[in-house]
Amino acid sequence: MNDQQNANDVPRRQFVALSGAVGAATLLTGAAALSGGTAAAASGGDAGPTPDTCPTTPPPPGGASPCPPAQLQGICGRPTDNEPLWNDVQYCVNGTVPPSGQKPDCLKMTPNYIVLHGKPQSTQNYLLVPTCRITGIECPFLETSGVANYWHEAWETGRSGGDVPVQSRYIGFGINSQGARQLNQLHIHMAGVRPSTQRRLQDLEAQGRMATSPSQWAAPANHAPITGTGGDREYRILRLPNLTVNLFDLVYRYVARPNSLSMADQTIIVVPKITATGGFANAFYVLNSDNSLHDGTSTCDRLLVY
Repeated sequence: MNDQQNANDVPRRQFVALSGAVGAATLLTGAAALSGGTAAAASGGDAGPTPDTCPTTPPPPGGASPCPPAQLQGICGRPTDNEPLWNDVQYCVNGTVPPSGQKPDCLKMTPNYIVLHGKPQSTQNYLLVPTCRITGIECPFLETSGVANYWHEAWETGRSGGDVPVQSRYIGFGINSQGARQLNQLHIHMAGVRPSTQRRLQDLEAQGRMATSPSQWAAPANHAPITGTGGDREYRILRLPNLTVNLFDLVYRYVARPNSLSMADQTIIVVPKITATGGFANAFYVLNSDNSLHDGTSTCDRLLVY
């Protein structure tokens, strides 16, 4: 159940005012976020069946990325929270058995994130979960240059040849809005997508019906319906050559803020472009939607196949 306070309860001007407490290098937004600057996570191995302890890997150069400062715990979550998915993270990180007594399979472990099975458990349903306490998309820390690039890591982990590959020809990654999710620890779904979704996106690209620059993303000309569970829904569509940018920051700066929308209401889906022979075409379709759009949606579940 979603029992977290709405993101609007902490105005963004208050968040900016907190920046001095955590350092400008961590809380700087804007150009630094667009140029990358995120910490790369180390690769780990498959832990196999439910382990008594989780595998660990050496930290990347510079160690783990920063976590939200204490001043943001009211909106981003507290490390002491009794949240099921956060409890799973604590087991994988330090061996603390969850209150439920059920030990998760820690499929991959890095200083910045872990990978777990999704539910229902399958070979095309995984979750990438930060080792920082972050409730979800409404946490303003996600828009800063200090945060780890969870989207890039999801792609590198879930792609063919990755440490936990999604067993589907066409794959996608998504995050739900605050109101649509059931678990209040940030998690990126790593799953399959329908062949029709991949075809539709390539057709839209050929027709020039998607943005190629973040500044164009919110323009109505770059909105299009895509068929998923429950019929067509409207999405804002952006094509990117890579995932080195901070997608949370792009949504905030080019979609949510200019249109007076709440980040808590947004959903994001990333679909890698795949060639006719099944190879990666060196491009990503980034889809965003919310209920402010006509026939929009606040959940990624309509397009992902678990």
